[in-house]
Amino acid sequence: MSFVPVTGPATFRAGEPPREGVVEFSDDRRTVSLPVRAALPVLTKAHARDDLHPSVGLLSGAALLGLRLVAAGRLEPADGDGPPSWRIAALDASDADRVEMLAHSRAYDGVDVAAAQALVRQVLDAVADAVPRTAPGPTTGRRRATPAAPQRPAVPRPADPAFAARLQARIDRHRTRASRAGGLPQLVGLSLRVEADEEELVAGAVRVVLQVHDEQDPLHVCDAALLWTETGPDASHGFGDRARTHATIALRGAADAWPVLERMLELRVPDQLTLDTDEIVGLLEHGVGALRERGIDVLWPRSLGRDLTTRTVLDSAPAGGTAPGAGGVREAPLDKPVLGTEDLFAFRWQVALHGEPLTEEEMDQLASAASPVLKLRGSWTVVDPAVARRARKRLVRTATPAQAVAAALTGTVRVEDAEEQVVVGASLERVREQLRTAATREPVEQPAALRADLRDYQRHGLTWLAELTSLGLGACLADDMGLGKTITLIALHLHRREGGATGPTLVVCPTSLLGNWEAEVARFAPGTPVRRFHGSGRDLAGLEDGLPGTDAGFVLTTYGTARRDAAALADVGWDLVVADEAQHVKNARTATARALRTIPSRARVALTGTPIENDLTELWSVLDWATPGLLGSRNAFRKVWAAPIESGLEPTKARQFADLVEPFLLRRRKSDTGIAPELPAKTETDHPLRLTREQTVLYEAFVRDTMERIERADTDTRRGLVLALLTGLKQICNHPAQFLKQSGAARLSGRSQKLDLLEELLATVVAEGGAALVFTQYVAMARLVEAHLTRLGVGHQLLHGGTPVREREAMVARFQAGPDDPGSVPVFLLSLKAGGTGLNLTRADHVIHLDRWWNPAVEEQATDRAYRIGQTKPVQVHRMTTRGTIEERVAELLTRKRALADSVLAGGEAALTELSDDELRDLVTLRPEA
Repeated sequence: MSFVPVTGPATFRAGEPPREGVVEFSDDRRTVSLPVRAALPVLTKAHARDDLHPSVGLLSGAALLGLRLVAAGRLEPADGDGPPSWRIAALDASDADRVEMLAHSRAYDGVDVAAAQALVRQVLDAVADAVPRTAPGPTTGRRRATPAAPQRPAVPRPADPAFAARLQARIDRHRTRASRAGGLPQLVGLSLRVEADEEELVAGAVRVVLQVHDEQDPLHVCDAALLWTETGPDASHGFGDRARTHATIALRGAADAWPVLERMLELRVPDQLTLDTDEIVGLLEHGVGALRERGIDVLWPRSLGRDLTTRTVLDSAPAGGTAPGAGGVREAPLDKPVLGTEDLFAFRWQVALHGEPLTEEEMDQLASAASPVLKLRGSWTVVDPAVARRARKRLVRTATPAQAVAAALTGTVRVEDAEEQVVVGASLERVREQLRTAATREPVEQPAALRADLRDYQRHGLTWLAELTSLGLGACLADDMGLGKTITLIALHLHRREGGATGPTLVVCPTSLLGNWEAEVARFAPGTPVRRFHGSGRDLAGLEDGLPGTDAGFVLTTYGTARRDAAALADVGWDLVVADEAQHVKNARTATARALRTIPSRARVALTGTPIENDLTELWSVLDWATPGLLGSRNAFRKVWAAPIESGLEPTKARQFADLVEPFLLRRRKSDTGIAPELPAKTETDHPLRLTREQTVLYEAFVRDTMERIERADTDTRRGLVLALLTGLKQICNHPAQFLKQSGAARLSGRSQKLDLLEELLATVVAEGGAALVFTQYVAMARLVEAHLTRLGVGHQLLHGGTPVREREAMVARFQAGPDDPGSVPVFLLSLKAGGTGLNLTRADHVIHLDRWWNPAVEEQATDRAYRIGQTKPVQVHRMTTRGTIEERVAELLTRKRALADSVLAGGEAALTELSDDELRDLVTLRPEA
């Protein structure tokens, strides 16, 4: 009957005779009409559901009451001249009360109590007339089956006095028999009552007494001893003769759950058992839970309390450690962080009785107790074995400052694979409050040596960084590109010098940003020493030989150099280590990321505009470098945080995770109110283009041939073929010459709408005196554009991964110099990876993306080369997409990723290798609209 809608309204339409009544079930789509006999199974099963329509609930209650009355023989022939039929006999006071209560409880809008009561009466008669005419099946033992009445025309008319007399006599006999033998409750449930006198408690023993409950009325209860020793209808326990049999069956099931009860089955009268210490422990550890699953409760007396509770407390380490005491976190100068790497904290089990923590003496008493029944503070209490183990264990484990801070922020800690609530001790209270308020507190004064006026949000960023680094903790400044992360970091360096910190600051950045850092330090902190540790002449000699109070300055190096010379860099006493464009270490398993972790410092700062590009593990990698141990190991992070959050099954996890990382991750966007109000408008335009005939032929042939190979390939070969397919299709969408590996000498015009549109856009930009950045992820495509622009006579320059560092800096300077510089050009071609981060190219007022990257954050970073602080002109962003192709599907993916705003999707092309053949074919097949 699963097709019958019970969550919508139901209507009972009475019939004559009553058995001809119909129940109509409806929802938004259909109406199902069932005769009374067919509707009864639906109504009785629906009674247990929570989502019933009120009308179905009323009919269900009426049907169940009718079945009960029929089972008790409470029916009689109908009077009158109509068709032969049954009716419910006159109701006694208790049954009339049931009808009235049902009507009161189930009345609903449109059906008041009076109408509900009349409807119940109609249903009762319909059930009485329909059920006896159903062929009797085997009895269940729960109720007596009512004999089926003869069907028409064998049934005499109820008006026949002889028939009525015989029927009434039969009903009277049935009622008498039922009241004598079957009117008492037969079906029972069990419970165990724990008892003990003082002598038993001193001996560490208790008794469990077996109790029997009426299954329909749990308040009807008696000891099993009474059920076994008193028999007959006059027994004081009020149960029927079969109740003992049902109790025995239930006791066998209980013994299966807790085998100690097998001893009770051996007793002639299964009344009670005395439990020794081991059996009490077994009851507490396993028995209570196993019995509860069987519906059997274990009832403990109030005099034998079970009020011991445990909780984890996080505080300074035990004696011998160097952690701060209970009075609070120690004050320390900047050159000695408040939370040093030598500090230790500890998670302790705290046991409380009625909410009051036990003393050390009471904890010792609890830990050494041989019995689970113990007298504490003048009263006996039952000690759960888990509580006793925790009392003996006391110390859960020691923790580093980062682990302690993580537990303090989330309020939880994992103990034995279970998440426990944690109470923060006094030694971490101030640290937690400092972290939670660091980004909102009153800003510090900007350093006197800084030659710039910091914006309000930059001063707040400086305050936040100063607070965290003073605690010896790391941080990730994740402001949008162009909001001034570099100047904020320079201000932090100067602020720490004013506070007495010593040691140089090491900045690790991409090669293209060395010149930018050098220029920014010279501009905003003139006189501060800067040296490059890069190239053949790199040297660290004399770095720490300055006079006390002097500034050791900045050392600038690249990720590649840091990987090769990590040992030399690790020998320097760095005050700060800064990872600029920290997404370069988003994979903690790379040699570069591992090398960077070996360089010690008093604090670490990560700078990035994209803390998460593809998944949460990238954020783990950045924060685990900045504050090692904060998020646990990579595997633990995936299990505890990433998997539950990405699955969406545990929404509270996302909030807990935000509480944990928020103090260490400061993220501001250009679109945030008050951040960059002077920035001009940014307009984004998507240009849907069509493939040329040549591109269409290449696209379809490449899909057909490669998919045939993919479908025949083994797993490892298949992954490589899928990546080659995706790359080749994107190259075809750019230009046939790129896919065919033709040089710029080939004919380029008319073969790709992308190149044709680019020509039109650049002609307009140059004519209006503007400048443009043109991004592509393929250097080969950039070479083709370069050749085409040369033929057109459009001034341009190309930056890619192979461009030397000095030449990169010169190219940026030439472009920024503007039209007044004879060497300047209006078009800057850039490969997305080499030119998508770190560069300040605010001369451009147009940004053109020839092809789409798999992550919107990467495109936005590239756009932010032009749309950043210092830009004075409106910026127009152009994105080219070929319709009906894989590029269009990528564009749809990017739109969804932007809409999810910092949530996680599996990353890029690598994730697409896991698609099935059918899914992959659907992704890459050329759509008809192309």
